[in-house]
Amino acid sequence: MSFLSPVTLAGNLVTLEPLAAEHHDGLVAASADGELWNLWYTAVPRPEEMRAEIDRRLRLQREQSMLPFTVRRTDTGLICGMTTFMDADADNRRVEIGSTWTAAGAQRTGINTESKLLLLTHAFESLRCIAVEFRTHWMNQQSRAAIAGLGAKQDGILRNHRQSPDGALRDTVVFSVIESEWLSVKTGLTHKLRSRADR
Repeated sequence: MSFLSPVTLAGNLVTLEPLAAEHHDGLVAASADGELWNLWYTAVPRPEEMRAEIDRRLRLQREQSMLPFTVRRTDTGLICGMTTFMDADADNRRVEIGSTWTAAGAQRTGINTESKLLLLTHAFESLRCIAVEFRTHWMNQQSRAAIAGLGAKQDGILRNHRQSPDGALRDTVVFSVIESEWLSVKTGLTHKLRSRADR
C-alpha cells in the first residue's frame, strides 16, 4: 500500500470521499454558494475551470503527491467543498492539509472543524506522520484564525512565496501540528465539536 491511498473518512457532520470525476456538478454548485472564486486571497476554481481542477488533483494523486477529497454534508447529502493531503513526503512522514475550500452555507457549521479532525486523525494514527502542515495567504485572516483555532502553531512566514496570475506577490503563513502535540490537539477539536452538538 502506498503512503497516500484513497480512503473515505466519515464523521457525524461530514464525509470526506475520494475525489472522482462524477463529483463535478456537485462541486460547481458548491463553489457557486458564495461565488467563492471571487475571493482574491484564495484559489477556488470557477465553474468552467472545475473539470480541469478535478483532473489536476487526480493527476497529482496518481503521482503520489496528493490525496484529494470531496467534502459531503451528512445532513443534506450535498457536496460542500474540497480538501486534500498534499506535498506528501513519505520518507519523512509529512503531509500538508490544503487546497481546501468550503461553500459559504457550510462555513461556521462545524464541518471544517470535523473535516480537519478526520484528516489529522488519519495522518497521525494511520499514516503515522511526524508532522502535518497548513499554509495560507498572509491576507486571509479567516483562514489564519481557523488554523490557529485547530491548535496548530505558526512556524513562520514565507515572504514573496508565490506569484498570482495577476502578478501580485503572496506571503504565505506556515503552521504545523507535530506528533507530540497531536493528543492535545485531538482533545481540543473533539471538545469543540461536542460543545457545538450540545447547544
